[in-house]
Parts: sequence; C-alpha cells; structure tokens
Amino acid sequence: MNKLNNISPNIEEYLKSYWIESTPKTDYPSLNEDINTDVAIIGGGIVGITAGFLLKRQGVKVAVIEAGRIVQGATGFTTAKITSQHHLIYYKIINLMGIDLAKQYANANESSISFIEDMANELNIACDFQRLPSYMYTTKQEYIQDIEKETEAALKLGIKAKYIDKLPIDIKIESSLVFENQAQFHPRKYLLPIASMIPGDGSFIFENTTVFEVEKGNSVKIITDNGKKITASKVIIASHFPCYDGMGLYLARLRPQRSYVIASSIKEKFPKGTFINAENPGRSLRAQYDGENQLVLVGGEGHKTAHGGSFKEHYDNLEKFAQSIFTVKDVLYKWSTQDYITLDNVPYVGRITSKDENIYVATGFGEWGMTNGTAAARLLTDKILGKDNPFQEVFNPSRPFTVAAYKKLFTENFDVAKELIISKIKSGDNNISIKCGEGKIVELDGGKCGAYKDDEGNLHLVDITCTHVGCELKWNDAEKSWDCACHGSRFTYDGEILEGPATHKLNHYKEGKNKIDLNL
Repeated sequence: MNKLNNISPNIEEYLKSYWIESTPKTDYPSLNEDINTDVAIIGGGIVGITAGFLLKRQGVKVAVIEAGRIVQGATGFTTAKITSQHHLIYYKIINLMGIDLAKQYANANESSISFIEDMANELNIACDFQRLPSYMYTTKQEYIQDIEKETEAALKLGIKAKYIDKLPIDIKIESSLVFENQAQFHPRKYLLPIASMIPGDGSFIFENTTVFEVEKGNSVKIITDNGKKITASKVIIASHFPCYDGMGLYLARLRPQRSYVIASSIKEKFPKGTFINAENPGRSLRAQYDGENQLVLVGGEGHKTAHGGSFKEHYDNLEKFAQSIFTVKDVLYKWSTQDYITLDNVPYVGRITSKDENIYVATGFGEWGMTNGTAAARLLTDKILGKDNPFQEVFNPSRPFTVAAYKKLFTENFDVAKELIISKIKSGDNNISIKCGEGKIVELDGGKCGAYKDDEGNLHLVDITCTHVGCELKWNDAEKSWDCACHGSRFTYDGEILEGPATHKLNHYKEGKNKIDLNL
C-alpha cells in the first residue's frame, strides 16, 4: 500500500529529508570556551559553509556557529535545483530596478551554477551534480503572457532561454519556456566535504551552539546560550532569518513561507530536466538517483507560515498530482521547508545596515537558495577581503524601496498586526480531552495554552505566546509543531525552538502517569 494513503495516523513517521537520511551525521563540538577569530559566521547552511571555506582558503581565521547540526536547516530541506530560473522574476526586476540590476541578478545566479560545478570538480566531490534544462510551464491561458514576457526578459539578459509549446513530460500545457544548461545536485554530499576543510589552523565549526546576543563595537562579541563568547573583527549573519536585526527592520521586510516535498519511486523513467509551474498551487518536479533507484521529488503547496490550514492535506495534494502524471509505486520521504521572501523578491546580501562596517547579512533567498546562497557567500567573501563584487548593488540590503515594495511592506505588517490582535482575542478549545498524537489550543483558568498528548499518553502544555514579538502560535498537525504566523518562528510540542527568529524556548509543562515536570 502507498504510504501516503496511510497519512492520517502516522504522518510524522515518514517526515524526513532524503538529503539528510542519505548522508552521515556530523559531530562538530559545541563552543565551550571564549575564543577570538577574524570572522564569525552565524549559520551552517550553504552560505555559511561556502563563505567559511572561501575565507579560510584566503588565510582568514573563521568560526562557523550553528544552533543545531550543519546543513540540516533550509539547505537540508531544499529541492536542490541549481538554476537561474527563479519563477517569473526577470521581467519584474527589469520593471522595478532596471535592466542593469536585473543583469546583475541573472549573472550572479548563472555564474553560481558554474561555481558549484567547478568546486565539485576541483575538490573531487561526488555530489550527483548534473547539467540539465529547466522548464517553467503553465496550464492556464491567463499565464501565457507572463511566460512570453519572462522569455523575452531572459533573452535580453543573456540567458539561454527558449519559448516552447510542449514538455518532455506528460503534462498538458498552454505554454512554457526552457533555460538551457541548468543543474541539480545533492546539497549535503557537496557541502559536508567542503565543511570538513574548515576546522584547523585557528578555524572552527561549532554545532549545537545557539547565539543569544550580538554586541556591536570595533570588535563584535557573540554571546552564546552557555555564556561563552566569540569575539570577531567581522561577522556574517547567515542564519536564514537574521538572529540579529541591527535596526535594519528585517522583521518588516521578510515574509516566512512554507512549502512541501514528497519523494516517490515511479514506474516510468523521468525525463532529463527540472520542471516548475507558473500558477498556484505551485508544482515542482525533478528526479534524484539513489544508487540505482530513481526518486522523483514533487514539491509545492506553498503558503505563508501558519496560514496553510490542514498541513496533512498538502502532502496528499502532492501525491495526487504525482499520480496524475506517473505510476507511483511508493512514497519514501516527505518533508517541508521554510523560506523567507523579501519585499521585491531579491535577497538582502551585504552590510546589515548602511552604518555597520563589520556586520554582514545574507537572507531572503525565497525558494532559490542554492544559487542565491552561493552568490551571497561569494559576495560577502569579496566584501570582507576588501574586493569589489559585480553583484553587490542588486543585493544591497539598504537599496531604495520601490513603490511595489512599500505596498508589500504595508500589507505584511498589517498582517502581523492583525495576527497579534486576533490571536489575543480568539478563544481556544476548552476541552482538554485529546487523543495521543493530537494537539490543539485549550483554555485553562481563563487563559490559553497549547496542549499535545504524546504516544505514551503524556500531556504537554506550552505557553503559545511566541517568545519573539508576542504573536500567538498555531498548531501544525503534520509536523507536531507550534508555528508563528507573524515571522515564522516554530517550536516543538515541548517548547524547544525548531526555527528562528525566536531565541528563547516556550514555557513547558509535562504531566505523565508517574511524574510532573515544569520547565519555565
């Protein structure tokens, strides 16, 4: 029986990333003493690992700090497409920023494909890197004009693009465009060998080390959860959502978005290429070979974090889509990821504010972190080494807002304010009789809290006020987590942090048959 058809009772059993399951676990030490370094890098994903390696290769002493394990955040839950085809973006950037900045964006991402390929070849890394075409298509007539405009914009920017009316896959379309010579890979097979070259000669990787505070100054002090400090001349914040804002208003300029992936085995042979549609709901397709076996990754179902309704339904919808195209034999992996979208859909990479000389940020990659993250690491390496970078203007975090960006700024912050107000007055469910594996908001003594009963029958109660800015959390039934609708922080059912920007866990109360545990 197909495992996803059995989704309702045990979905968490199958929620795992293929990239993480198919590679060895890392075991770098935690920070247990105060240290000094040239550059501290907060975040052990594609930005942090790539920048750390490039800087060390230039003789810079670095310390990469990761709250969990490296390459297990957004980079470990990607679809791992390496492409400059970022949905319908180029004609929009041309309209908003002009052709010169649009060309910078295109060149940054096109060159990052070659950069990854060159790194894999130079360092002899077997990471399943493969060149192949990338297709964007639509099944709706109202998107034909958008596909045509995107094709024209891509050609203006020097991208090898072509308008076509048929795909090499069994999907009936209205129109499509293809970018030639794009790529895909296994992100952890690529990054873990690179990471292994960072420690030594005064450089470090620290795992399970959470940053609590960043103190500005001529030297920047990073204070961790156990009170130990790293003092650095310069700092790169590559923690997905910035763990330090620096009065750069990133809270107001980033929107958290979740999307979903299933990895299936199919009877048919998958064509050479990656695929994504233009309309909603989003649909993404690519193949990945696991030894001799072919997996097909089907992604999509994106929505703003904590606004997705029944989370289980998203996986079910992806399976139905896969079954409409292929003979699905089994669904072996399922996972979701969180992305952050900027006001103009272009990442923020550079000084965290125009006044900060020694703190840099890389964030807001949308769903295109493999090339944008690589471009960010290259750009920040150049900035720290005192070199000009040809892409620095388009990614500048202090770039002027466009009219469209101002409208998005108002909309996003209205949504945040609405969530703060509505969540405070909305009643919970005062019935605390819940089944094992179930979670919901309940009322106790006139106040609301989050309740979850684990498989052993233990009841877990948490304060559902997000420790970030005070929004009320919502229950994610698929991933057994409490999610924030304002800025995307996520917590386990027992209050531990799954995803920032929150840096403090939730108050947690556990009641079992033989013990009571209060963790405040």
